[in-house]
Amino acid sequence: MNKSMAAVLISATLAVSSPAGAHTEAYFDSIAAPHGGQMRMAGPYHLELVTKENEIVLYVMDHADNKISTEGGVGKVAFQVGKAKPKTSIKLESGGDNTLKGAGDFSLTPETVVIVFVKLPDQEAQSARFTPLKPKSKTTAKKPAEKTGTGKESAGEHGGHHHHDH
Repeated sequence: MNKSMAAVLISATLAVSSPAGAHTEAYFDSIAAPHGGQMRMAGPYHLELVTKENEIVLYVMDHADNKISTEGGVGKVAFQVGKAKPKTSIKLESGGDNTLKGAGDFSLTPETVVIVFVKLPDQEAQSARFTPLKPKSKTTAKKPAEKTGTGKESAGEHGGHHHHDH
């Protein structure tokens, strides 16, 4: 991807707001993510970003937090600090199961924004913004929502947001 195309994609991502009724960043920051990372919503997906030393793992789930296969999927992460253009990017490839993985040299600060682009086969490309080291609000993180016998989350866990079968 050339630099001008990346700039257009990043600008478009920054300009897009969350649809009405969507999970907010505050909601995701108030719950404990299944793998200890940070969660965001991107179109039909819940994405969880886990960063380790020189490694990125992105878990892809549906809105009920069921795993979505990433076989044949690709992605990219770009690291941005402040209003400067991203200088580092890492390609993501299917890591099996519901993960996209990549490795490279990067450093994170509380001000770092990680912009993730995901493209799964036969699906529209999606993007999300993460701030993995940003201090969480003073509210205590909640455990992931409990599932009921129906495979749906119990009422009240999403602040009025409900899941639809797709």
